Amino acid sequence: MIVREIYFGDLQHVLRLYAQPDFDNGDVLSEAEGRALYERFLTYPDYKIYVAEQDGRIVGSFALLVMLNLGHRGAPSAIIEDVVVDPTMQGRGVGAQMMHAAMDLARAKGCYKLVLSSNAKRVRAHAFYENLGFTRHGVSFSVTLRGAASR
Repeated sequence: MIVREIYFGDLQHVLRLYAQPDFDNGDVLSEAEGRALYERFLTYPDYKIYVAEQDGRIVGSFALLVMLNLGHRGAPSAIIEDVVVDPTMQGRGVGAQMMHAAMDLARAKGCYKLVLSSNAKRVRAHAFYENLGFTRHGVSFSVTLRGAASR
């Protein structure tokens, strides 16, 4: 299995992964919408989508944002988003390989930390992240911004 940056041709496969019940439950962008949004991603200096590919098949994906900081003596930090593994491949090390790749990518960019958030109900996912060396840190808050422009 390899972990690599996404190509345009991978979009339909990534959107299929997002459609699974434990992720976006079928409520996903069309391929055209995904392509338009991905073209915007390309303008961000350090926001990339990665896929896990095994035998020519996309079996997982994650997004990685590396952001600059004025605090922490200018050391960048990284955020992982949209971690998803094909249900038929869960429990086979795909997620672990993706998270190790994300750690390596963040380390190579000089990041002082790598963070992610997880829904409080996803207890199995929390154990998975903790087994990879992530620790619970702080408290996460969010607010739903109704009526905000999505693009």
